[in-house]
Amino acid sequence: MLQQEGLLFRSSFLLTVFAGFVLHSLAHSEIPLGSKLSALDTNIWASPNGDFAFGFFNRTDDPNYSVGIRFNSKSIPPGKQTLVWTAGANIMVGEKSYVQLTQDGELVIIDSLKGVAVWSSKTSQLSVVSAALHDNGNLVLLNGEKHIVWQSFNTPSDTLLPGQNFSRSQMLRAASKNLVSDYMSSYYTLFMNAYGQLQLRWESHFVYWTSGSAPSSNLSAFLTSEGALQLRDQNLKPVWSMFGEDYNDSTSYRFLRLDVDGNLRLYSWREASMTWRAVWQAVENQCNVFATCGQRGICFFTESGLPDCKCPFNPVNGSTEKCLIPSQQCEYSSSLFSYKHTVLYGMYNSTDDLVVRTSLQQCRSLCLKDPLCTAATFSNDGTANCLMKRKQYVTGYSDPSLSSVSFVKVCADPLAVNPNLSLSSPSAKKFCLPCLIGAASVAVFLLFQLALCLWFFRRRKRRRNLVRKKPSFACTSLSSNGLIVLSISEIEDFTENFKHQIGKEMFKAVLPDKESVAIRKMNTSSEEREYRSAVSLIGGIHHKNLVKLQGYCCELNHRFLVYEYVKNSSVERYIEDHKLCKRLTWGKRVDICLSVARAVSYLHTSCRKCIIHGTLKWEDVLLDENLEAKVTGFGLGTIIGNESCSSAMRDVEDFGRMVLVLVSGCREVGDLCEWAYKEWSDGHPENVVDRKLSGMHLTQELERVLRIAFWCLQTDERQRPSMTEVVTLLAGTSSVDPPPPPFA
Repeated sequence: MLQQEGLLFRSSFLLTVFAGFVLHSLAHSEIPLGSKLSALDTNIWASPNGDFAFGFFNRTDDPNYSVGIRFNSKSIPPGKQTLVWTAGANIMVGEKSYVQLTQDGELVIIDSLKGVAVWSSKTSQLSVVSAALHDNGNLVLLNGEKHIVWQSFNTPSDTLLPGQNFSRSQMLRAASKNLVSDYMSSYYTLFMNAYGQLQLRWESHFVYWTSGSAPSSNLSAFLTSEGALQLRDQNLKPVWSMFGEDYNDSTSYRFLRLDVDGNLRLYSWREASMTWRAVWQAVENQCNVFATCGQRGICFFTESGLPDCKCPFNPVNGSTEKCLIPSQQCEYSSSLFSYKHTVLYGMYNSTDDLVVRTSLQQCRSLCLKDPLCTAATFSNDGTANCLMKRKQYVTGYSDPSLSSVSFVKVCADPLAVNPNLSLSSPSAKKFCLPCLIGAASVAVFLLFQLALCLWFFRRRKRRRNLVRKKPSFACTSLSSNGLIVLSISEIEDFTENFKHQIGKEMFKAVLPDKESVAIRKMNTSSEEREYRSAVSLIGGIHHKNLVKLQGYCCELNHRFLVYEYVKNSSVERYIEDHKLCKRLTWGKRVDICLSVARAVSYLHTSCRKCIIHGTLKWEDVLLDENLEAKVTGFGLGTIIGNESCSSAMRDVEDFGRMVLVLVSGCREVGDLCEWAYKEWSDGHPENVVDRKLSGMHLTQELERVLRIAFWCLQTDERQRPSMTEVVTLLAGTSSVDPPPPPFA
């Protein structure tokens, strides 16, 4: 929802941008002194190739305009011609305003409402003789020697274009979601620190993303036309690179933008779908963007895997726009609401925050006793930190994988229960203790009789299920953690007696609500208590690259797991099928490997306990309707009882084999690893690539992928990388050293 909100914001905004630009263009190579554009005229300054245009645009329904540069190519529909630069960032002028390149060589914006220049290039002393909008989208002012004395590339707003440098003296600031009042006054900025690293920052005090690089004070960032964001030294040599998923693909237009939601994204124009597509983003988990929900509550992920905001607190004055914790001190008593799997933090730098090392109960008690405490979060991850907040501007995020527990203070008002109740009324009826005791005795007796009847009813019902009568759909129940609990008779009915097999011990089923699921038969003799405990652990794991567990069956000696149904079968089937294999392009194969690595890394490091897959193969990786990879079969070692964290390196080794299988398209892995290493070490890595790709691969990326695979296959487990390191290496944020022979 948050990402959709940002995209919808841009889409509606671009429609107004196009509407505000005029229809005729001045596309000469140079723009002479005295040239002028008016908000009401029909002129723009266009680049010679027509890809970019400079002029006025209207961003609201009101007659308020700004001056900037947008895409202008005829291959991009008007509503998708994205704005890439604005003069003066948040400056707005009236409909009779104009921009002019004066005879003094200064580019100025004259506001008709104020009658003054509200923005200027400040170049009147630089002997400017003309201006030009280059084919790369850079607006420049030139002197008599045709040297650039001023350029828009040096004053970026929220976007970088290919060929544009970004240094320590510059900054990107995200657009505000409030178009009317403060278009560019966002709290989110991108800058380069003293060590030459790119950083995303909220306000001036909190950094929530940092790029990798070797420490240096003379680096600059550069976006290449091939789709790579690089940090370069003074010799223009890349010391750190980030690659979009379509790197080196034939794409006409790209741009890097700090979006309104605080995330930095690389966009590419897709001719087939006529849309801009994000091919990379800095912060993978949107909820990890600091204050991503602002004053609208806390961030969480919906069932569809999209980030959204919710307000668990009572909105101030019933407002739907602000979700703030009440800051008033309680007149009477107070209590705390608990929020499991939730982290709360203050949005603004506050000296009132208090951090102490204590227990969960002591953290709760400290906040309850402190009259100024509004909320607290206990980090239940071994650090035992208690963060107490004393402000109402609190936000955060919630995720089932988080072990933190948060508390929010609420005042206990004695009149809130019954407004008609007086605290000291002389006419109040006297309290009747014998009446209360009698009524309580009758209630207890009735409850006992009701419980006894329910026990007999459930016992008879269980006996009926044991003889496998035709199940009633109404019998399907939910466990305490939201998992569906099915009987064996329901399993048989929903699978039509295991009629549709979709994998090894895996069957397709249809639930009463017409939802398709996959049911896996478990060959285990684990005790019921251990089985339910393991299933509860797996059911609490949520990741976009992991198949979700939806339910289970545990009846007598029958053990089944109920998973979400993933449409496009396994990667193994795609590798084997000649027609399906064509859909696995080189870029898609690398993307699948990265998705699997992220999923396994999440299991190893981000769950309540370390989860080992143990039998990682391509038959355990499924593809959804968008060919996004989802890993299944995880946590089964917990159920079978043969899992330990010390075996995490086995997943790394299995992953290395899987990478070679996917790259080569070969299923036989007996001597595949040794053969692939020999081809690579002999200088012929291209021989390893699946011939069905017809050479359509990236040489540098192939080298990186093979090196990672060989490191994962090292005989000495101590030399293998962790799955978290594998993710970093595959993403291209770190270099990969040449590996030694993995089979020595």
